[in-house]
Amino acid sequence: MAALAGIGVTVNGATILDGVDLEVAARGHVAVLGPNGAGKTTLLRILSTYLYPTRGSATVLGMTFGRGDLRELRPRIGFVSVGLDPLTHERADALPLVAVARRGGLWPPPGILDDQELREAALAALARVGAVHLAQRRVDTLSQGERQRVRIARALAADPELLLLDEPFAGLDLGGRESLLADLDVLLAEPDGPTVVMVTHHLEELPTGIVAALLLQGGRAVVGGPADEVLTDRNVSDAFGLPIAVRRAAGRWSATADGR
Repeated sequence: MAALAGIGVTVNGATILDGVDLEVAARGHVAVLGPNGAGKTTLLRILSTYLYPTRGSATVLGMTFGRGDLRELRPRIGFVSVGLDPLTHERADALPLVAVARRGGLWPPPGILDDQELREAALAALARVGAVHLAQRRVDTLSQGERQRVRIARALAADPELLLLDEPFAGLDLGGRESLLADLDVLLAEPDGPTVVMVTHHLEELPTGIVAALLLQGGRAVVGGPADEVLTDRNVSDAFGLPIAVRRAAGRWSATADGR
């Protein structure tokens, strides 16, 4: 699915990533965690094929960077990030915005929903994230949590093989987080669904379907591998720079500073 080896990224003399390795197996959903400035979003940008690393090798969906036209891969990759958000000020309803994403567009032309197959595909994408009830709502009237569901539905509309989620719970309150988490649990359990790589700061935001994890600190990997082996007190403490106690109950992770 994806393999990054010895990845380094330098921008204007500043090292953003340095010697990072990551293996993403098909259906081996991965969480990338670490403090602000650790390089998490930069790693996703490489996986999205929109950023070439300065050093190291990267292979995504069978194509090695520098040995093929990466543009061919992009329809097979969904990337959800508020930083790339085309929806913030859109005065369109959610359904046509999701529908046009299936065609690789940002703004829905008149009559796009006349295509019944396209309409049904857009409704199905909204249903996968519990957002069918938002189909006729204008996006600029939605809450942050509702907009996030529409963003993810847009990414899913094209049936991507790889889905990249950059801090999908940013700005959500507790109820919004738990509701979206429940829908992501379902999505990650789909046998034919996309492989998910998600970035977050918080262990409490990890869906139960996450099977692997990578901890970053200062652009370097602290440790990566199976989530049960990576997300330990010592490793998480090393990544975030303070004593942290990690727990897991009923498939959900949590972390508390100083063992409290």
